[in-house]
Amino acid sequence: MSSRVRVAVIAGGRSSEHEISVASARSVIDALDPDRYEVQTIEIGRDGRWELNSGSSRALDRPVAETLPVPTGSPPETLGEVDVVLPILHGPFGEDGTVQGLLELAGVPYVGAGVTASALCMDKDLFKSVCRDKGIRVTQSVTLRNGDQPSNPFGYPVFVKPSRLGSSVGITKVQSEAGLDEAVELARRHDEKVLVEEFVDGVEVECGVLGNREPIASLPGEIVAHGFGGVDWYDYSAKYDEGGMELIIPPRVSEEAAERVQQVSVDAFIASDCEGMARVDCFVTNEGEVLVNELNTIPGFTATSVYAKLFEASGLPYHQLLDRLIEFALERHERRGKLEY
Repeated sequence: MSSRVRVAVIAGGRSSEHEISVASARSVIDALDPDRYEVQTIEIGRDGRWELNSGSSRALDRPVAETLPVPTGSPPETLGEVDVVLPILHGPFGEDGTVQGLLELAGVPYVGAGVTASALCMDKDLFKSVCRDKGIRVTQSVTLRNGDQPSNPFGYPVFVKPSRLGSSVGITKVQSEAGLDEAVELARRHDEKVLVEEFVDGVEVECGVLGNREPIASLPGEIVAHGFGGVDWYDYSAKYDEGGMELIIPPRVSEEAAERVQQVSVDAFIASDCEGMARVDCFVTNEGEVLVNELNTIPGFTATSVYAKLFEASGLPYHQLLDRLIEFALERHERRGKLEY
């Protein structure tokens, strides 16, 4: 009988961030020590079908061995045969609590936030509401639901974005009132709830958080966008194109502001009931004030992604980061298994 930990890496998904998820998963699989882990890959197609592959990252490029229907009753049998699941999924139908709920029903340990935290943090409107209730300063925004007329109380420029999406998909930086209706229409193609969010003149700083009951913050890093999409903000091109952004560690802000970023990142992580991992995106204003913008429960996870780079700069290499995350998943499962229902 193998003494290795049996790990299932779930990648892909139905969202527009499918390819980003697959790239993250390849990196994770390659970094998992084969002497410690026995890896199975499960790719969710853009059509929602679940595909079983071998444990190699190359399997994500090959025809699958078996195709499973979308799980509607019991979870896929494979999930009952592993020790822990790594859901490397981004956006809706994966990062939003849906897959986490499936894993809870399957009774399988999994890395990252639970159902409640995943759903909460995917919805930028609700996440900000919780932060405000806990006394955490956030960027200001107004929420437009179906039937609401576009409105903007902040002046221009302003950002318009889907409330429940990631990777800058569907986001517009609106420079004048003439562009507001079109920006809202674009965002509504992706979500029924849209945010109109203030423009913050400051430094964009991101921070990683790791842990369960006693989470820790990484060193923060400053995001400098060099995207090729013809815009002046951290858009999809800046995030994912080669050379699209520069990460400066430590950020070019005061030491006090950098420490404040770390503290509010942990505060937001706890306030939203997260466990395992998260990347918290903040702004440091020209006056030194720190504002939380959003929290990503499954950040980009290649070895060169911001989350991994931040912890590497903090003294925790990529493969050790994965080890810790798996340990946290197993610890949480054991802890919650003692609860009476």
